[in-house]
Amino acid sequence: MIDFLTTVNTNFITLIEGFKKEDYLKLDLSIHNKSLQKIDFTSAEKMEKYIENKLQSQSKKIGYGGYLEHRDLYSRSTYFNESEEEKRNIHIGLDIWSKAGSKVVTPLAGKVHSFKNNLNFGDYGPTLILEHCIENTTFYTLYGHLSLASITNLKKGKEFKKGEVIATLGTSKVNGDYAPHLHFQIIFDLQGNKGDYPGVSSNGKLNFYAKNCPDPNLLLNID
Repeated sequence: MIDFLTTVNTNFITLIEGFKKEDYLKLDLSIHNKSLQKIDFTSAEKMEKYIENKLQSQSKKIGYGGYLEHRDLYSRSTYFNESEEEKRNIHIGLDIWSKAGSKVVTPLAGKVHSFKNNLNFGDYGPTLILEHCIENTTFYTLYGHLSLASITNLKKGKEFKKGEVIATLGTSKVNGDYAPHLHFQIIFDLQGNKGDYPGVSSNGKLNFYAKNCPDPNLLLNID
């Protein structure tokens, strides 16, 4: 299934309208980034400032990264730490860091599968899932941390063309208390979920999730 994604698209795709490949900077928000230890990463405001400074220092406009990244960020929420054995701290989507209100576009033609406002602290907030079918293969893309307006009056089955604006990014007040960004994830089997799907895995379940949710960059070709 992963090989299938590499044949779907071979060109660069932006998920935030108006940006080019050269505008992107890969960010490291993992436990190995010692500079994060110098700030209060539990504060959405301070994380946003940290990311802005990183982009400005490299003359870039938009940040991305995080697939299979081990992060301390989720330790602030009990939602990810229901038990020590199944502590979820490995990110299984791709984050695109941009300002609140930025326009999100779909990388592929698709239709609305489901949507939901996921209200747990540290959760997605407003979330949209699109369904795609290419070469008789059905799969899904998830867009998390959106604005409330993005899912207001939305209808299941609504169709979008490739490159069409589907949503805008939400503020920290509605997006689960994060610096504004898009969580983008490819999912082969939704396992019955609607408007939601795990975006962070425990180490014990990582083999399954890494196969079911492959690296989005295989499709986007940002690197």
